[in-house]
Amino acid sequence: MTYAAAVPMSPVNPSRAGTESRATHLYVMVAACAAIVYLGALWNRFAFDDVAIVVMNPLVGHLSGLWKAFAAPYWTPDLGGSMYRPLTIATFALDRAVDGAAWLHAVNLAWHAAASVAVAALARRWTNNAGALAAGLLFAVHPVHVEAVANVVGRAESMAALFAVLAVYAAVIHESVAWSTAAAVLGLLSKENAAVVPGLVVWAWLLGFGRPNRRRIVVFVTVWVVVGAAYVAVRAAVRHPFSGLEGTALMFVGESPVAVRLTAVAGLADVARLLVFPLTLRADYSPNERTLVTSPLDPRVVAGAVCFVVWSTLLFVAWKRGRRLEALGLGWIGIAYLPVANLLYPVGFYLAERTLYLPSAGLVLAVGPWLERLPPRSFRLVVAALVVLGGVRTTRRVPVWRDEPSLTLSMLQDSPRSFQGPKRMAFWYLDQHEPTKALAAARLATSIFDRDATVYITGAVAAFAAGDARAADSLLVGFQRLCHQCPRYYRSSAAAAREAGYAAASDSLLARAERIGGP
Repeated sequence: MTYAAAVPMSPVNPSRAGTESRATHLYVMVAACAAIVYLGALWNRFAFDDVAIVVMNPLVGHLSGLWKAFAAPYWTPDLGGSMYRPLTIATFALDRAVDGAAWLHAVNLAWHAAASVAVAALARRWTNNAGALAAGLLFAVHPVHVEAVANVVGRAESMAALFAVLAVYAAVIHESVAWSTAAAVLGLLSKENAAVVPGLVVWAWLLGFGRPNRRRIVVFVTVWVVVGAAYVAVRAAVRHPFSGLEGTALMFVGESPVAVRLTAVAGLADVARLLVFPLTLRADYSPNERTLVTSPLDPRVVAGAVCFVVWSTLLFVAWKRGRRLEALGLGWIGIAYLPVANLLYPVGFYLAERTLYLPSAGLVLAVGPWLERLPPRSFRLVVAALVVLGGVRTTRRVPVWRDEPSLTLSMLQDSPRSFQGPKRMAFWYLDQHEPTKALAAARLATSIFDRDATVYITGAVAAFAAGDARAADSLLVGFQRLCHQCPRYYRSSAAAAREAGYAAASDSLLARAERIGGP
C-alpha cells in the first residue's frame, strides 16, 4: 500500500454534504422548470424591437460588436441613438456569430434559468429549502416574464435582473464590495434599471440582513457614488450627439407633470394585476388601450391608490411582525419598479410587462416564506397548482412573440382600442406591397391617436405608392406638426422606403427634406 492510500481521508460532515446535495437538486429543478416552459421560444424568430436591435443592427451583424458596442448607443443613430446597454448588444453580436434565431432564443432561456436559480439561492439564505424552491419555481414560470424571455431583446431584463440579484447576494450575504460592485456594473451595462442595486442592498440592511459595520458601509457607499458617476459620464459621452432624443411616452408629451403622475398612479392597478393575477397579458398598453388621467377622482386613480395602500399595509404588517423576508420582498417590488413607474420622471411607455421582471423577484421572495409555513401537504398542493397554472399560461403565451405577424395579431386582439395594431398593419401591408391597404391602416391609426409622427410618414409613403399625392401631402402636414429634427427623419424614412421597393415615395420624401433644409 502506498503512503497516499494509507493516509486517512479528511472527515466530511454528512449533514452539510446532504444539505448541499439538496440545494443542488433544488437549483436543478428551478433551472429545468424555467427552461421547460419556454421551450416553445426555440421556434420563435424575430419580432418587435428584435428587428431593429438584432437583425438590422450593424454592430450585432459582426463579431467586432463585442467591443464596439461599448462605444455606441443601444439604438442605432438612424433610430435616435437612445439608451446605453453595451453588454446586451455584445452578447447579441456573439450569438449572431454562433447561429441564428434559435440560438439567440436558447441563450435567452439560459439567462432566465440563471436568474431563476439566483432568486432561489437568495431566498435560501433566509428560509428553508421549501421556501426557496417555491420562490425559484414561481419566478421561473411567472407569465409576466414572457415578453422578457420569448422576445430576443428582452434579454436585457434577465441579464440586469441576474446581476442585480448577484450584487445584492454578494453585498448582503458576503459583505463583498468587489464582487457586489462587479455584478452591479455588469447589470448597469445590461440595462439601466440595475441602478436600483444600492437601494435593494440598503433596504436589506435596514431590515437587519447582514448589515456590515459603519466603516464597511462607508466603503460601499463611496464605491456606489464613484461607479454611478463613471457610468453617467460614459453614458453621456456615448449619447452626446443624440442627447435631445431620449424617448418619452407619446401620451405624456406636452402633458402636465400632475397628469403624468396621476396616470402613473392609475397604472399601479395594472402592475398589481400583472404580478398577482397575470391572466390577461398585452404586448401593448398604448392609447387608447390606456389613456391619460387628468383627475384625481378618476376611478382608475382610485384603483391604483387602493393597490398602493394594500401594498403599504402588507409591508407594514410584515415589518411589524418581524417577517423580514416578506418585508424585503415587498419593499423590493417598490424599489425595483420605481425607475419605470413614471412617478419620478416620465419614461418611454405607460407600462411594459418586460419591466416587471426584476420587481417580480420581490414578489416571490415575499410569497416563498409565506407558503413555506403551510402544512407540508398543503404546501405541495398549493405550489404545484401555482406552478402548473403559471407554466400553462406562460407556455401558451410564448408563441405570441414568434414573429411580426403573430405579435401584430396579438395586439389587435388583446389591445383592440390601441393605435399600435393598425400602425403595425400599415407596416405589414407596405412590406407586402399593398399600399392602398397600408394607407387605410395608417388613417385608422391616426384616427385613434393623432400624436405619433411615424404613423403619418408611413401613411405618406403608402399614399405616394398608391398614387394619392393629395393624401400624402395631408399626412405630411401632420408629420411636420409632430416631428423632431424633420430632415433627418425624412431621410431615414426615404432610405427605408427605397429599401422596401418604393423608389418614387423615397424621392418625394428626399425632396421634402431638401426644401426644409437643416441636418
